[in-house]
Amino acid sequence: MMLGSFSCNENAWLEEEPLSFYTTVNSYTTVSQFRQALNYLYNRLRSTYWNLGDQTAILYYADQAHGGTDMEPTPTKFNNALIWLVPTNYVVSSYWDIAYLSIGNANTIIDRVRASALSDADKAAIEGEALFFRAYWFNFLANLYGGVPTPTEETTAPRTDYVTTPRAGVYDQARTDLERAVTLLADITAVDDGKISKQAAQHLLTEVYISCGRYDDAISTASAVINHPSMSLMTSRFGTSAGKPGDPYWDLFQNGNQNRSSGNRESILVIQYDYKNSGSGISSNMPRNVLPYSDGLQVAAAAGTGNVKAFIGLPENHGGRGIGVMHPSDYFLYDIWGADGTNDYRNSPYMIIRDMKISNPAAAGYGQWVIADGWLQDRYKLREFYPFIMKFSRTYDLPDDCYVKAADGSISTNALGEKLIAYAYGSLSANCSLKDEYLFRLAGTYLLRAEAYIKNNQPDKALDDINALRDRANATLATLADIDLDYLMDEQMRELYFEDFRTATLMRMGKFVERTRTCNPKIGGYVGDHQNLYPIPFSEIERNALGKIDQNPGYK
Repeated sequence: MMLGSFSCNENAWLEEEPLSFYTTVNSYTTVSQFRQALNYLYNRLRSTYWNLGDQTAILYYADQAHGGTDMEPTPTKFNNALIWLVPTNYVVSSYWDIAYLSIGNANTIIDRVRASALSDADKAAIEGEALFFRAYWFNFLANLYGGVPTPTEETTAPRTDYVTTPRAGVYDQARTDLERAVTLLADITAVDDGKISKQAAQHLLTEVYISCGRYDDAISTASAVINHPSMSLMTSRFGTSAGKPGDPYWDLFQNGNQNRSSGNRESILVIQYDYKNSGSGISSNMPRNVLPYSDGLQVAAAAGTGNVKAFIGLPENHGGRGIGVMHPSDYFLYDIWGADGTNDYRNSPYMIIRDMKISNPAAAGYGQWVIADGWLQDRYKLREFYPFIMKFSRTYDLPDDCYVKAADGSISTNALGEKLIAYAYGSLSANCSLKDEYLFRLAGTYLLRAEAYIKNNQPDKALDDINALRDRANATLATLADIDLDYLMDEQMRELYFEDFRTATLMRMGKFVERTRTCNPKIGGYVGDHQNLYPIPFSEIERNALGKIDQNPGYK
């Protein structure tokens, strides 16, 4: 009895040892388990860019686009920031939730891997990737919301005591994470396609340094990426479509050309997609959002009165089934290209298709051009027909089961001989890109370094970086007199249109309100002076009873 009284530890005896199920105790012990946790963060990032539906559109607006679904008579949705960007709106809270969910998972990985028994090499690789993700989302939050809480430890119980870190402090936390990540991550030549590398961290760190006002550091970090011996802009035809009509810029966006394994030396970080692979079941729905709803376009009928559909089926060369959520602004479509814009590869007929032939034999204008031959009616200009942004689309060589098939098994075509794409609600074939897409590429690094040069009073160096892109694009070279932040923002749009979150970029630079009002008058009158930042979600302020999360000025 005495032996029992001295040897029995009741707490230890009652503690359950998990042998056949996972808990937080045994879920972070092997490299495979940590990899699975990191894979979730990769997928969360992919989903944010590719699969959040119509609400994603608000991250691409401002000077670049407006909504195609809510313009007349008065904007009531995406196009009206005064009533849409408010603390109680679900879009505002959704991006906040995504960011903090990812940060929380990254914190768990970082804390657990540091305390694990893994090898030093495995610890470094896993921690480096997790730090990148945490920094990515802190930077994202600071760009959109300004000052926000910055938790950096694993959360093991509900908390209601968060406090706001000023915006500069949020950027500084991202900086700290990325500076360490750069020392831990492998070189870009040693990682698989789609995996975070040292150069991906340096690219993001360049932007963060700019936000911290550390322009010399930003220039240095960008230069480390640009001058890397395996990195360069793609200035010659390459890849899977090099034998087809096109140009080097067009090649960047053709299927199979995004990753470094294809010979693409411009690629830094690419979001991966593998058709019908359950591990990458989400593909980019940008074609759905940015292409017009051309399937709904009607033109005059050939016989009698009234209208008929302009197009039969979903022609492959239309790039997919768009629904006109994001209508490119006139400023983007026409103004920024200049008088000789047709020479710019980024504005070529391969990248931005501005007219289509009517394929319905029942239409009065069958075989004629919708625009050039005067068949477009005003009521269809907002959503059903505007220039087609083809950067995200596959316009040939789709998987075989993406095509409509005739009874004999051959691919069906319309009366003009254009192949038809299959579609059913939720189908991947007609709505989505079905290819890998860039998160970071070297052209963006050049633009970040140019921004740092401008802010560091070195416009001549900024001119060189901007002209490196313009030369590759066959565009007229800029002059020193052109160089300022507005010209840079135009060049960012010309080079990266719809690749990056335009709203976040302009809010980071404090230019969202100004550029929306100046460059996109259709929606500029519906933006408040205070809206260079998103509001903090009201639900977060309300539930944080023991702390203090500050609302951004101007929001109620």
